[in-house]
Amino acid sequence: MLGIFGAAVGLISIVSALTPSLASRSELVQGVLPPGVPSAARWLALAFGLALVWLAGSLTRGKRRAWQLSVVLVAAVALAHLGKGLDAEEAGLSLVLLLALIRYRRSFDVAGDPQTRPLVLTVAALASLVAALVLYELHEGVLPEDVIDLATATATLLAFRSLYLWLRAWREREQPSAPDRARARELVSSHGHDSLAYFALRRDKSYFFSESRRAFLAYTVLGGSALVSGDPMGDPSELGELLRSFRALARQRGWRVAIVSASAELLPLYRSAGFHAIKVGDEAVVRPSAFSLEGRPIRKVRQSVHRLLRAGYAAEVIEDRVLDPPLRAELRGVSEEWRGRSPERGFSMAMDELFGNPGALFVVARDPKGCVRGFLHLVPSPASGGYSLSAMRRCRETPNGLMEFLIVEALRWSKARGASEVSLNFCVFADLLRAGERSLPGRVARTGLQSLDHVFQLDRLLTFTGKFFPEWRPRFLCIERLSDFPLVGLAYLRAESLLSPPSLRRAA
Repeated sequence: MLGIFGAAVGLISIVSALTPSLASRSELVQGVLPPGVPSAARWLALAFGLALVWLAGSLTRGKRRAWQLSVVLVAAVALAHLGKGLDAEEAGLSLVLLLALIRYRRSFDVAGDPQTRPLVLTVAALASLVAALVLYELHEGVLPEDVIDLATATATLLAFRSLYLWLRAWREREQPSAPDRARARELVSSHGHDSLAYFALRRDKSYFFSESRRAFLAYTVLGGSALVSGDPMGDPSELGELLRSFRALARQRGWRVAIVSASAELLPLYRSAGFHAIKVGDEAVVRPSAFSLEGRPIRKVRQSVHRLLRAGYAAEVIEDRVLDPPLRAELRGVSEEWRGRSPERGFSMAMDELFGNPGALFVVARDPKGCVRGFLHLVPSPASGGYSLSAMRRCRETPNGLMEFLIVEALRWSKARGASEVSLNFCVFADLLRAGERSLPGRVARTGLQSLDHVFQLDRLLTFTGKFFPEWRPRFLCIERLSDFPLVGLAYLRAESLLSPPSLRRAA
């Protein structure tokens, strides 16, 4: 409620600063205060009003720094209202908000980012510019008009930058120690039944363990959102407490919590913990024991396999641990050629490094000369005896159908060794993209998604994966509040490297 109240006071301050004061009051103020003060007070009321509107969301989330800044701003805006035109009504409302903030100060216990050096530098620059602007208002003509305009624009940008730095959540995540990584690998090996379990071992993820260290979850933090990668793993009796403890930590650090690519099996647990589940797509899983190239429906895949065989291509399955340096160099070369200048994508369903993953497999395609022309990278689902596709790469001039050829070889190899399943791909918004959608909103959404296919390849991935007639398993995004969805969605796109914000460092 205080966040809404603060936004209301901010909006009133903005309107009051942009409208003329009562003539009788204004004349009285101008007769008492030095020239230029009422005009400067009007600008301060406008700036502080904008700041209070910005702070409203942070107040709602209980951020301590937002409370501290609000107390100062509310007191200052009350004085600004009196100074610009003796606006007692606006000043009185501001004082009511000030008293409420002091009365409920213990409710604001969320800490801010401990890294304050960028903030100090920004505030120092802002203070210098504000001092120059105030000097100009008090002694008009001291500075050239063009300089004042530039200083005003720069001060505005610095003010927003200062607010952002002051209010942002903790950016630092816990860096796993060697014992933490070893323990996480043990839990993945013993409890990693889900096809996404192995991806928790990516090197860009942090770990949060239960008190007994019999359960853990993997996460990363982007834009104030703590993204939990897949389902927590470990002793089922400790998963509920694990989630509660992690949410308590997240609240202390000002993070939103979201579980990305959550399975349907644990939805009751997430809902009982207060999460809202949103279906975001389907995972394609094939059971090798039931897969066959026989029959008319799968003839396109069968034709691709026969075409590659006639062209002299061969495939072999090689374990990661036996790769020799020359073969690694060939595989890396194919990967770099395929990616080009695109970033390495993936977070919840891909590994961040091709090599050095115990139990991983490479399904390698060689041309008639014996050169590597493409490969699949598969990681195990240790506790279920299955495999998950982590990457598909090929040289660009290879014949069409090479990926189908490699997937069929992977399924044959898995069937011969009794693997329970092979997870192929994750298809986002698969329900909307399927042709059976007839409702008007569904058709509009499908058209919009298809227009993005040249960037995200949503429709092409669904069409390609559907050739193998997989079992479709729903995957969900679980969030604490529905209002978190836009910011969590942006953080998720960043984690998957589907969205990269501008960066001066990267540009340089």
